[in-house]
Amino acid sequence: MHTTTSSTPAADSGGARSATGPLLALAIGSFGIGTTEFGPMGMLSSIAQGVDVSIPSAGLLVSAYAIGVTLGAPFMTLLLGRWSRRRALMVLMAIFTLGNLLSALAPGYASLMVARVVTSLTHGAFFGIGAVVAASLVPPGRQASAVATMFMGLTLANIGGVPAATWLSDSVGWRQSFAAIAVLGVLAMVALRLALPRGAATQARTDVRAELRVLTRPVVLLAMLTTVLSSAAMFSLYTYITPALKSFNAASPALITGLLALAGVGFTIGNALGGKLADRSVDKTLMGFLLLIAASMLAFPWLAQTQVGAAVGVLVWGIGAFAVVPPIQMRVMRAAAEAPGLASSVNVGAFNLGNALGAAMGAAVLSAGLGYASVMVAGAGVAVLALLLVVWSARRGAAAQARQDAARAAQAAQVPQCC
Repeated sequence: MHTTTSSTPAADSGGARSATGPLLALAIGSFGIGTTEFGPMGMLSSIAQGVDVSIPSAGLLVSAYAIGVTLGAPFMTLLLGRWSRRRALMVLMAIFTLGNLLSALAPGYASLMVARVVTSLTHGAFFGIGAVVAASLVPPGRQASAVATMFMGLTLANIGGVPAATWLSDSVGWRQSFAAIAVLGVLAMVALRLALPRGAATQARTDVRAELRVLTRPVVLLAMLTTVLSSAAMFSLYTYITPALKSFNAASPALITGLLALAGVGFTIGNALGGKLADRSVDKTLMGFLLLIAASMLAFPWLAQTQVGAAVGVLVWGIGAFAVVPPIQMRVMRAAAEAPGLASSVNVGAFNLGNALGAAMGAAVLSAGLGYASVMVAGAGVAVLALLLVVWSARRGAAAQARQDAARAAQAAQVPQCC
């Protein structure tokens, strides 16, 4: 496979240092997006009371955001396709800031729903275009690590941003939480403007029809199906982790808070580790961590019976859950090398589709009266399906490469030699 972007001056050591600022700017934007995506889950009670709706109705704000991410990713990427990637990312953060300000000022439930959808439209395109920019800043052998650095902001949001938004909501009000998140958007815009290079590597593709055709390739569709399955496996546990811990361990609110923070630590470790290992082998990294996800989910009901075991289970699962993100993103970008920005953005939508499917699968298992342990088993099964798909795709790709090599060798053998 060939890489998604052309090489840049970052290939030398000085270039590596020059990539630090742009990657941190992307991470700031990622941190803000992660906070606004997951923050409302801790603010639902305050929001429901503030706009005078039930908690289930307030929960629909989370669903609307996920749908907006899925639909908005390709739309916004194509809409901004004629602009430089630097300018596109700044515009996306401007819309992000506006959406959060509208959320803070929303007079009622309907207007808050609209504001959340406006905010969600920036999510997939930012991560999709940002991943291409991150990969363009470093040599080919470090691209997965660069993508992981951008996603590091998302994992850190689960450790710091989301708890801070929840605390601010409980202490002052949910409107102030959204206003604070809007400030993160302003900081991200400033950082992107100051840090991102203006070079050709930040220019977006403009042939819309050609990019859309790339997305229909079987290799691209298979890579995105892997994304959906991996994300579904993760969220089959993550969606129900609080009631599951209460069921397995009668966990107190304080313990659950600590374990959720520990999951965020696991996400951060896994994201960095997955990026490093994917620089060596994308497929082998995916296989290894999908196996870890399946094993940790199968062991979780047993581990979670004690506080120490629950901590170990949450940390190991968290490492595996986010270690697959950088290799999955790189896999799609390489499969769609002629349209990496669009493919990367759509793949972020595939993550959110997997989130919804994982939550729905868990709900179906619970509705059947099978309990939280069965939810873990179902999630592990989906992770195994993703693993088998990666193995099959890798063998399929290796076979195709072998046929191409054989054809080249045969063609070379037919060329007459002179002198």
